[in-house]
Amino acid sequence: MTAVVFIHGTGVREPGFSKLAGRVAGGLTALRDGLRIVPYYWGGAHGATLAAGGVSLPAQAGGTTRGFGLAGSPAAAEDDTAAAWAALYADPYTELALAAAGAEPVVERPPGSVPPEQKLQAQLAALAAQGDAPAAELGPGLARAATDLAAHPLLGPAADALVPDDLALLAARSLAARVIADALDADAPLVPVGDTRDAVVDRLSEVLGAPARGTGRGLRSLVLRAAGSAASRAVVRRRRALTEAAHPAAGDILRYLSRGEAVRAELRTLVAGLEPPVALVCHSLGGIIALDTLISAPMPQVRLLVTAGSQGPFLYESGSLPTLEHPAPLPPHVPDWLNLYDPRDLLSYLGAGLFPGRVTDIAVDSRQPFPASHSAYWTNPAVYQHIVDRLP
Repeated sequence: MTAVVFIHGTGVREPGFSKLAGRVAGGLTALRDGLRIVPYYWGGAHGATLAAGGVSLPAQAGGTTRGFGLAGSPAAAEDDTAAAWAALYADPYTELALAAAGAEPVVERPPGSVPPEQKLQAQLAALAAQGDAPAAELGPGLARAATDLAAHPLLGPAADALVPDDLALLAARSLAARVIADALDADAPLVPVGDTRDAVVDRLSEVLGAPARGTGRGLRSLVLRAAGSAASRAVVRRRRALTEAAHPAAGDILRYLSRGEAVRAELRTLVAGLEPPVALVCHSLGGIIALDTLISAPMPQVRLLVTAGSQGPFLYESGSLPTLEHPAPLPPHVPDWLNLYDPRDLLSYLGAGLFPGRVTDIAVDSRQPFPASHSAYWTNPAVYQHIVDRLP
C-alpha cells in the first residue's frame, strides 16, 4: 500500500488544515484505491506566531510572460478573463459601478411604473432565503452577498443602463466574486478553480432570470472594456519585483528558514514509521520542507516527491535553500520529483532547468488570477490526475 504524506503550505492552521487534508485525500483516493493518506500538520507546532500579540504591527489609519499567449489567441483570452476576475475580486461591485456610470440620466417615471431593478431585487431576496447552498462550491457567504447587492445604491442606475439578461449576468458575477473575495480575505486554504466558479455563475444567472450561455470562457465584461489585459501582463512582467517584495513577508517561511530543523526532524520521524513506498505531496512551503529533508539525509522509503506551487527552485537558485547551495547538484538519493506549477501563480517556480533529468515540471491551469491561483491546486482535477499517474 502506497503511503502519501500530505504537507501543507504557509499560513495554514486548524480548522482549515483538516478541511484541506480531507479534500486532498478525497481527490487522490477517488482516482486510486488502496492509498494511505498521512497528513503532516506542521503549522500548529512550528508555524510563525506573533508572540507579543502583534505589538510590532503599526496601527491601521482610520481604525516572465510564461503561459501568456499572443493577443487574440485562446491563451490571451484566458488571461483577459483572469484579469477581469482579478478586478472583481478586488471590488465585486466594479461592473455595477461601470454600468451605472454609463446610464443615461433618468427622467421622471410614469405613474405606476415599476423600477427595472425591482424584479432583480426580489430574485436576490429569494436567492438569499436559500442560504449559501446555491453556491456551496465557492464557500460560505452567498446569502449575505445577495442581500447586500439587492440594497446597493448603484443597482438602480445599472438596471437603467442594461437589458435584464445582462443585468442578471452582471449580478451573478458580482455574487460569485464577493464570495471568493471573502474567502481570500479569510485566507481560506481552498479556492475553487475557474471552471467551478463559471458553472456557479451560470447557475446563478439562470436563477436571476438570464438564459444559460456559458458565462465563464471568453468573458467580455465591462471590466475588460475599461481595463483590458494590459494590467495583467504588466503584473507578470513585474514578477521578479513582486516576488522579492512579497517573499520576506511570509512569517512561516522566515521562521522555517531560520529554525527549520525541528520541522525536518519531525517529518523524518513520521516517514520512518511508514511502510514503503512513500510519496510526499506538498504545497508551497511544504515543498521546501520536503525537499530540504530529502536532501539532508536519505529516506529510502520515499519514492516520489510532488510539489505544487513551490518556491524550492527559487530558493535554491537564489542561494537561500538551507540544505543545498547553487550550483551543487541534487544528491543521488533524492527521488523522482514532480513539480506542478500554475502559469498565473507568481509563487510557483520551475526546477527542470536547475536539475536536468531530475525534475519534471508540469503546468496546471486553474483559470484563476494571482493570488487565488496559489490556493486553487487542490480543487483542480488535473492536479490529482498528474499525481496519481506517477505514484509508486
